[in-house]
Amino acid sequence: MSQTIEVKVPDIGDFKDVEVIEVFVKAGEKVEAEQSLITLETDKAAMEVPSPAAGVVKALKVKMGDKVSQGSVILILESSAQIPPSPPLPKGGNITAEALPTPPLAKGGLGGIHFTKGDLHAEVLVLGAGPGGYTAAFRAADLGKQVVLVEKHANLGGVCLNVGCIPSKALLHVAKVISEAEEAAHHGVTFSKPKIDIDKIRAWKESVINKLTGGLSALAKQRKVQVVRGSAKFSGPNTVVVKTAEGSKTISFDTAIIAAGSSVARIPGFPYDDPRIMDSTGALQLQDVPKRMLIIGGGIIGLEMATVYDALGSRISVVELADGLITGADRDLVRPLHKRIEKRYEAIYLKTKVTKIEALKNGLKVHFEGEQAPDPQLYDRVLMAVGRRPNGRDIGAEAAGVQVNERGFIPVNQQMRTNVLHIYAIGDITGEPMLAHKAVHEGKVAAEVIAGHPAAFEPLTIPSVAYTDPEIAWMGLTETQAKAQGIEYEKANFPWAASGRALSIGREEGATKVLLDPGTRRILGAGIVGVNAGELIAEAVLALEMGADMEDIGLTIHPHPTLSETLGFAAEMAEGTITDLLAPKKKP
Repeated sequence: MSQTIEVKVPDIGDFKDVEVIEVFVKAGEKVEAEQSLITLETDKAAMEVPSPAAGVVKALKVKMGDKVSQGSVILILESSAQIPPSPPLPKGGNITAEALPTPPLAKGGLGGIHFTKGDLHAEVLVLGAGPGGYTAAFRAADLGKQVVLVEKHANLGGVCLNVGCIPSKALLHVAKVISEAEEAAHHGVTFSKPKIDIDKIRAWKESVINKLTGGLSALAKQRKVQVVRGSAKFSGPNTVVVKTAEGSKTISFDTAIIAAGSSVARIPGFPYDDPRIMDSTGALQLQDVPKRMLIIGGGIIGLEMATVYDALGSRISVVELADGLITGADRDLVRPLHKRIEKRYEAIYLKTKVTKIEALKNGLKVHFEGEQAPDPQLYDRVLMAVGRRPNGRDIGAEAAGVQVNERGFIPVNQQMRTNVLHIYAIGDITGEPMLAHKAVHEGKVAAEVIAGHPAAFEPLTIPSVAYTDPEIAWMGLTETQAKAQGIEYEKANFPWAASGRALSIGREEGATKVLLDPGTRRILGAGIVGVNAGELIAEAVLALEMGADMEDIGLTIHPHPTLSETLGFAAEMAEGTITDLLAPKKKP
């Protein structure tokens, strides 16, 4: 015996007047039990409402754009099935497909799209096991999700752990030890010239990588995260095809997190088949120490590698198209670095570009063009360090309906959702800045949203660090940005020449500055150049996130003598309470 049922919006917690953004059925259409009827979206997340039984839609009561609440009638269904009451959604969490009482893949597919489960199925599929990807996978697993993590490289950790952040810092440590030993001569301690065992240095760097990546593999096993090694591309809105060593494998998923990262950018027309032209990955392999080396690109990556090879004995030249090094940082922060390395390096060419590279038997002949362009020069190796490009066009995103912009980035909202509601994206692939610590926090947000938590990625600032010698670190508003945007600000600067700690280690070229709002006296930004600037900037980040003003920072007791004091001193300079220097006169 058939019955007529009013299908209503179930208990959706505290949300009211929720917008209908998709309608999957129409009057007269047959539907299956648990088939998706409509999708609702709040400012937090989205959910699908399934049919409580099989039947025929007699009348549709909503359309796209309508606002509904708990109890609103969606449609009239004629069915012969007995309908149990709809269980309520969990209280206190975001509305997600996973929060529905019926699994989203049962009978009907997510988004109303029917599909067949693959060779392997995941509640949460994560593409890419870099810092953002493995963080997302581990957090989702900790929150009770069944997770599959796909990684094309042999080890987890992505570019950062294997051929980026970690190995570069290991080599930079070696460079620091060598340069500090050299400079100790000025303090009365002279060491003999170091003997460079390139194989041992390389082996030590690899041991650091192996400890970290091995630890990640152990954590994945402990969390029961299934790792699939291979290159993945979307084959539909709920499936990817992974090319593994054992052949192709199809993985279906309820939700996916794209953490596919970025790749080295290239200037077209150069002879890249010549092994003497390296990218950052090749430079970190440390095959040899070239006598003469050109770095194309005066950004962070290029200058970090220049620091390493200079310390190991290469004669370094840097060519940069812009009018300064590390263009994202203020010029006063870059100046001490430029001043130091121009004494050590063979040449720094600004407003100059490379127009041609000839692969000759005795070296790479490089041709230049620009204001400071020299005659053609012969180098033993050339390092290409002109930036990175997102991998948005390499994963078949169009097959899933995921939007990729003209630069290859995937746009997301604060919950890291793409335009396809059950597919998220994090890390380099979502836009600048391409930094591992940004990806980590985005990964946690994506996992927590999927698990129904009220999470969003809303940082007030993301710090940047160049691990050069000296280091440069900045966060929040820069002076360059303030001037370009017409933002009113005050600046206070504390020179490290007045820091007892900086003087005691022979590195007084540094400086710490703060930018503040003239009215509220709150911190707007900060920049540090000097030894361990990357470690010191974290306090300024916390101050900005907490809404600290100059008095808060100045009254915070810092240990003495330390470099950390310099931020407190900069705040005292702003307030006019400094005693270690004469405070600047306040403008009338």
